[in-house]
Amino acid sequence: MKTTERLLAATKDIWAAYNEHPFVLGLQDGTLDREKFKYYIIQDYLYLEEYLKVFAVGIAKAKSPETVGLFSKYVTLLTEGEMDIHRGYMGEFSVSREELDSMPRALDNLSYTSYMLRVAYEEGEAEILAAILSCAYSYEVIAKTILERNPAAIDHPFYGDWVYGYADSHYSDANVLLLDTLDELTVNYNEKQLRHLTDIFVACSRYELAFWELAWNMSK
Repeated sequence: MKTTERLLAATKDIWAAYNEHPFVLGLQDGTLDREKFKYYIIQDYLYLEEYLKVFAVGIAKAKSPETVGLFSKYVTLLTEGEMDIHRGYMGEFSVSREELDSMPRALDNLSYTSYMLRVAYEEGEAEILAAILSCAYSYEVIAKTILERNPAAIDHPFYGDWVYGYADSHYSDANVLLLDTLDELTVNYNEKQLRHLTDIFVACSRYELAFWELAWNMSK
């Protein structure tokens, strides 16, 4: 079993819960309350600002030009793709820079990013990849599951851009590289190392579910 297969098997139930969460179901059928989505977009933008730092540390920790390239590719993907989607939605909601700067990170948001940054500073390149994988790959899985269940979701006048952005082939290509690199870096990992890697991935997967929950409840 590949490392990534082991990680995904360990979190199967958590990942299945993503697409059953009322927030994601609201994106799927277009009925999500826009105030909840606004809160999510702001919190997720604040999350992405910290998430970027994890990749930056990954660049410094990388032991090969190929892994440097992977982390760098994601920095570009985030700054020129994902964060642009968020900026577009914040424009729709007329969220000013001042409002964004004054918005505190929700507790689960702060805890999640703090955990990933701790992994980044204390661990190696494979562990950093395991920490970022749950966010990077789960969004692709969620968006593609939404489209399987409701192909018209991509044409929704408001939420369609979100679905399209994460189901897009450019986003998927970056995830293929992430998955393959993690498998390559851990091919000689022993059982203890793999268990530790799994613990990191499980923790971040649980944080992802908590993020959907904080967005639904607009938790502080």
